[in-house]
Amino acid sequence: MKTTDPVDAARVQLLLGELRLPAIKLMWADLAAQADKEGWPAARYLAALAEQEIAERGRRRIERHLADAKLPIGKTLDTFDFDAVPTISKAQVMALAGGDGWLEKGANLILFGPPGGGKSHLAAAIGLALVENGWRVLFTRTTELVQKLQVARRELALESAIAKLDKYHLVILDDLAYVRKDQVETSVLFELISARYEHRSLMITANQPFGEWGKVFPDQAMTLAAIDRLVHHATIFEMNVESYRRREALERKKGPGRPRIASLEMLPDTEPLPHLICSRLIFGSGGGDEAGHHGDAR
Repeated sequence: MKTTDPVDAARVQLLLGELRLPAIKLMWADLAAQADKEGWPAARYLAALAEQEIAERGRRRIERHLADAKLPIGKTLDTFDFDAVPTISKAQVMALAGGDGWLEKGANLILFGPPGGGKSHLAAAIGLALVENGWRVLFTRTTELVQKLQVARRELALESAIAKLDKYHLVILDDLAYVRKDQVETSVLFELISARYEHRSLMITANQPFGEWGKVFPDQAMTLAAIDRLVHHATIFEMNVESYRRREALERKKGPGRPRIASLEMLPDTEPLPHLICSRLIFGSGGGDEAGHHGDAR
């Protein structure tokens, strides 16, 4: 086996540092020894170095994108309890997590359900899978983003602020229904929806159906226009299940010898999620009773 001259080795290290090729700088000597031992041709050696550099760049890029996405920690598809949400197809979710077929079209995903039903967990888990598959994602509370956009409007920089979000293939707006038009000027939310329409995707979680969104937008015309843009190319999940937080609380409260509580219906609770009135108008008379609705077949 040939030995590498120390002077040449030092020069290689310096040159690779200048070229900003950290993976090759780390691996070239070991691969060179392997190439000498196994009699690799030069092209195979160079290809092996290039593969190492590409793999390392991909790993670092995903790390940057994960940090930039601001996803909640620990929310993954592996930890999501699909059995607790029988209205959701795991196969469909896994297909959406790949991103192909909807993100490049600027299609949307909307998750409805009462608090504690797993909407935010599922949204974050899909977002994480998308980042790992090479897509850019931003997770944000809707109220927080609306406030930032309102500041941008006051500074006459709203168009620029919305344009900066174009770098994300998907923006996840968590808890949209908690935004109230009497709390913040929510026309900026409509402008975001309009700007991303058929261009970049949105994922929205909401605990109120479309029929209640008049509480979010300044007037009925804007409400209907926002819904129209969101559902034109959309997949809609209804997650009308009992709160997992309440289930856990009940399990903790049960003591030895106590009978098992079979259903949360035995306990006082808020009204169940109202029926998706608008989805009936948009998707037909049977639209509100299905587990998933599609503006586009995918």
